Amino acid sequence: MNKNQMREADIVLKRNFSWLLALGILLNIPGLFLDIMEPDGALYATIAKHIVLHHDWINLFGDGHDWLDKPHFPFWMAAFSYKLLGINGFAYKLPAFLFWLGGLWYTYVTARDLFDDSVARISVLLYTVALHSTLANFDVRAEPYLTTCIIASVWHMLVAYRNGNFWHVVAAAFFAACAMMTKGIFVLATIGGGWVIFWIMTRQWKQFVNYKWWIMAVLCLVFIIPELYSLYVQFDMHPEKVVFGRTNVSGIRFFFWDSQFGRFFNTGPIKGSGNKLFFLHTTLWAFLPWSAGLVAGIAYLIGYDKNRDPARWIIYGSALVTFVLFSLSKFQLPHYIVIIFPYLAIITAYFIDQQAENSVLKHLVKIQTVLVLLLGAIILWLLYITGIGHTITAATITLLLVLAGSVIKFKKRLLSFLFKGYAAAAMMYVFLFFFFYPFLLEYQSGRKAAGLIPVRDRHVPVGAYGAFSYTFEFYSPGDVTLLPDHARLQHFLDKKPAYLFTSAALGDSLIRSGVKADILGKPAYYRITKLKPNFLNDKKRNETLETRYLLYIR
Repeated sequence: MNKNQMREADIVLKRNFSWLLALGILLNIPGLFLDIMEPDGALYATIAKHIVLHHDWINLFGDGHDWLDKPHFPFWMAAFSYKLLGINGFAYKLPAFLFWLGGLWYTYVTARDLFDDSVARISVLLYTVALHSTLANFDVRAEPYLTTCIIASVWHMLVAYRNGNFWHVVAAAFFAACAMMTKGIFVLATIGGGWVIFWIMTRQWKQFVNYKWWIMAVLCLVFIIPELYSLYVQFDMHPEKVVFGRTNVSGIRFFFWDSQFGRFFNTGPIKGSGNKLFFLHTTLWAFLPWSAGLVAGIAYLIGYDKNRDPARWIIYGSALVTFVLFSLSKFQLPHYIVIIFPYLAIITAYFIDQQAENSVLKHLVKIQTVLVLLLGAIILWLLYITGIGHTITAATITLLLVLAGSVIKFKKRLLSFLFKGYAAAAMMYVFLFFFFYPFLLEYQSGRKAAGLIPVRDRHVPVGAYGAFSYTFEFYSPGDVTLLPDHARLQHFLDKKPAYLFTSAALGDSLIRSGVKADILGKPAYYRITKLKPNFLNDKKRNETLETRYLLYIR
C-alpha cells in the first residue's frame, strides 16, 4: 500500500469513526435496562445489596453465609451506585458500563502510542461491539472493571517507561491494585507478562531493577490494604467461622494463593476441570463479528509482519501469557477471555489497517457478508422455533439489517469491512436485547415472585425454602432469609405474617399440613443459562418448566 492510498484510507476512517463508535456504544445500552440474570450477576448484585442494607462495607455475605470468592472492589462499586440510585438492576450495571467506556479510551491511547491513530480508531470500533464484551455489559460480573483496570495500568506503565513521569507510575499502581481487588493477583501476569517478554527480547536487564517498577510494586501493596484489611477482619480474626466446610480459613491466604494458584493447580477449595482447547474455540465465537479478522491478524503477525517493533510485545506478550495460563488452568469459564479483548482488538486492527487497500481485505469483506447472512438465518430460525412475542417485528428488523449488511458496499474496503461487522452486531444485539433476553428473563421465577411483594412490606419477613433464586433475593424489597432445612422453616413459619418462596410441591405440602397461606403467584422456572432444544421449542417448552410458589403466610 502506498502512502497516498493509506492517507485516503485514514481520511475515510476518521470521517466515519464518530458515527460508528456512537452506534456501537448505543448497541450496548439496552442491556443496562434488562433484569439481572442468574446465577453470577444476580449473586453479585445481592452481595452488594447486603452491603447497603446492613451498612457493612467489610463483610461480604452471599448464599446465606460469609462469602469468600471474589475480592471486594466490584461490590463496592455497585454498592456506591445503590447509594446514589437505589437498589435496582440499572444501578448495579451502570458503574461497570462506565468502566467499560473508560476502557474504550485506554484501548485507543494504548494502540495510538504503540501503533498510530488509524490502528487506535479501528481497535476501539472492534472492541466496542465484540460479542462477549457487550454481553459482559448486560450480564455484569467482574470483567468490565477488570478489563479496564488492566489496560489502564498497561498504558500508564507505557507512559512512565517512555518519559519517566512519576504520576503515571502511581496511576499504573492504582489501576493494578483495583484489578487485584477485582479478581486477585493473577492479573499481574496479564499486566506485566508482556513487559517481561519485551525487556527480555530487548535485553533491558536494568528494567528488572529499575526503582520505578519497585515503587509501583510497593504502591500496589499500599493500595490493596482496604482489601487485605477487610479479609483479615472477616476471616482471619474469626477462625471459628466455617468456610468451604472447614474452620481456620485465612482470607488473606485465599486472596494470595487459593483463589488463584489453587484454581490453576486445582488444589484450592474451588475446583474445576479444564480443557486445553476451551478458550481456542470460545474466542472464535466470543469475538464475533471480528473472529475471521483476528485469526488473519494473528497469522499476519507470525508470518508476514515486517514492522517488528519489540515494544508491541507489551500487548502481544500479555495476550499470549494470559491465553496460555487460562488454557492450562483447570477452572475455565467463557467470560474470562474478555480481559484480553482490548489486546485482541489491537492485533486485529493492526492487520486490518495494514491491508486496507489489499486483496486480503477484499476476502475478509466477503467473509463478513457470509457472517451477516448466517447470523440472519440463525436469528430467523430462533424466532420461528421459540415463538417469542413480536416475531414479525423482529424478523422485519433482521431482514432489513441482513439486506443492508450484505448489499451495501463502499468504495473503501476498510469501511465495508467495518460496516458489515456493525450490521452483524446490530442484528445480534437488537435481537438479544429487545426480543430474546426479555423472553428468557420471563422464566426467572425469582424475579417474578419478588415483584409480587409490595415495597411497603420491606420489613415483613421473607424466606426461601427448597427453591432459592438469587433474583428473588435481589429484587425482594428487603432481606431474604435462606431456609436450608425443615427445622429452620418451622421457626420461620412462627413469624406471621411472612412471605415464602418455594417449589410447587413443597408449597402444596405445607398447605396440606395446615399452614395458613395464600398462593400469591405461580411463576414458571427454567435455568436460562442452560438452554436446551426442548425449552427453545415452543411446542415442547411446557415439558421443561417447573413451577414456583410465592406464599403469603397468614
